[in-house]
Amino acid sequence: MGTLINKRILLGVTGGIAAYKSADLARRLRDADAEVRVIMTQAAAEFITPLTMQAVSGHPVHMHLFDHEAREPRAGTALDHIDLARWADAVLVAPASANFLARLAQGRAEDLLGAVCLATAAPVAVAPAMNRQMWDNPATQANLAAIRGNGVGVFGPGAGSQACGDVGPGRMLEPAELARLLAELFATGELAGLTVVVTAGPTWEAIDPARGLTNRSSGKMGYAVAEAAAEAGARVLLISGPTALPDPERARTIRVTGAREMHDAVHQHIHDAHIFIGVAAVADYRPVQAAAAKLKKQDEALTLELVRNPDILASVAALQPAPFTVGFAAETENLEQNARAKLESKRLDLIAANEVGADRGFGVDENRLLLIDRAGVTELPAQGKAALARALIHHIAGRYHEKSRIKNSRQAHRP
Repeated sequence: MGTLINKRILLGVTGGIAAYKSADLARRLRDADAEVRVIMTQAAAEFITPLTMQAVSGHPVHMHLFDHEAREPRAGTALDHIDLARWADAVLVAPASANFLARLAQGRAEDLLGAVCLATAAPVAVAPAMNRQMWDNPATQANLAAIRGNGVGVFGPGAGSQACGDVGPGRMLEPAELARLLAELFATGELAGLTVVVTAGPTWEAIDPARGLTNRSSGKMGYAVAEAAAEAGARVLLISGPTALPDPERARTIRVTGAREMHDAVHQHIHDAHIFIGVAAVADYRPVQAAAAKLKKQDEALTLELVRNPDILASVAALQPAPFTVGFAAETENLEQNARAKLESKRLDLIAANEVGADRGFGVDENRLLLIDRAGVTELPAQGKAALARALIHHIAGRYHEKSRIKNSRQAHRP
């Protein structure tokens, strides 16, 4: 069962009498703890006002492909279709008119909603609503077959009495049913029955009771990966360094502080794991000994003697048998070269590399990843960390199952 908690839902509203249900749908999505933004077509505004949709969604409504005013979700840009496409975890068009289905099937982008549906990497679903004869028309059915072939979900329609007086298929599904179907988009089942261990956040290496060595990791990416693995059906254990984030609802969370504590927690639980994803930014070094009392400012210089921390990622990859092991590489330069060196030296199955700096990687809500393994390189474009985590889990699931098939095939052919 999927969930909409903390999901970013882009609700598209097209022209049709069923648009009156869109207000209730937006409310139900928010009641499910989703964040909702609304795009309305010009025709939709003939049936329900943008002010109504703004009131129920809690945010200004987007209508125009070219809007030179500073508006959400990112101020100061006229490219609403790109900003919204990257912001969304899923796009639901409800109601989706026959005209909109035709334009979507043809890949037309003359308005904001059409452009967003083409530009987004997030799942897209439509809830058709039209007269029964329009629904049964061969042209409409051909358009539906085309958009299904492009991976667009089709929710409904239902059947019953219609505003025109006809009875039959073409009614938009009720908002509660649409909210349930939308939540199920996030429950892929790709990791069903598997156990996944994820590390996240920074570690803290004490210098004295008040000070320590740490880094700028917020833990957002690791927590998003844990959520995405749970959505994919896995049993998830999240081992987290110090963060300000709440525990993910569908993962078991263990809180630790230092690198050695994280190492011990990982090895205590790794033997039942099928997949290990080391997202945590683990300190490479720690002070040889932490002072018992706060160090006082005395000399102009202070020398700290540091010692290496255990390498959690390499130690997991060296297990016999080892889980499918995924590492992260945060680099300020030579991204692919440095990440590949880490992949090979630690004997990982896959590494996810990202650039970090003053405004990249740590603490931000959007990121991009370069996925590197021995088969090649796959780029995941810039997007919100929740969407990026789902794309990463989809890639990991594919690689894990491919490796398992090869292993099982070899075993089957042994004499």
